[in-house]
Amino acid sequence: MMPRSRLLIAAVVLALAQIGFLSWMIAGRAAILRDGKEVLLKVEPVDPRDLLRGDYVRLGYEISRIPVEMIENLQQGETTTAEGPIVVRLKKDADGFWRVKSAWFGTDSTIVGPDEADIVGQVSGGWSTEPGSTIGVDYGIERFYVPEGEGRPIEQDIRTRSFGIKVALSKDGSAQIKALMDGDKMLFEEPLY
Repeated sequence: MMPRSRLLIAAVVLALAQIGFLSWMIAGRAAILRDGKEVLLKVEPVDPRDLLRGDYVRLGYEISRIPVEMIENLQQGETTTAEGPIVVRLKKDADGFWRVKSAWFGTDSTIVGPDEADIVGQVSGGWSTEPGSTIGVDYGIERFYVPEGEGRPIEQDIRTRSFGIKVALSKDGSAQIKALMDGDKMLFEEPLY
């Protein structure tokens, strides 16, 4: 049996390890929001409510459907492929929104131009390489939580006006939502901590 002092020390060490791990996760997210390259993505609504976490706007993006012709290292002759990481090169358009310039499988990146940024997503398996086909990409930024009662009105407004999401991108292509935009007006901003 362990003496009380050892049990107390073990509990304190375990608690500090857990606090350290959570702090590391929060600091990593905050670092992306604070220092990441900011891009504006055009959004499409999907669904506004989560019973456990409250109102949210479920978002789809133009960049979530990539034509197979834009994928640089696509294996010819495949009819479907397995899931995995994909790097999507974005380029800023004249209207201020960022759109897909090219994409490739894996996580290696090439030099990024001044009005370009890379975002890393995940591809689900079971897609076609037929010309004209698209693949679906999930970037982990498909939900934005809003104050209670705000989800449905925003969802209805998104269907009639141009909304965007400001996203911060880290150097490795990880994305964090920074703000929900209604045209040039910021509706909601994510706090750093």
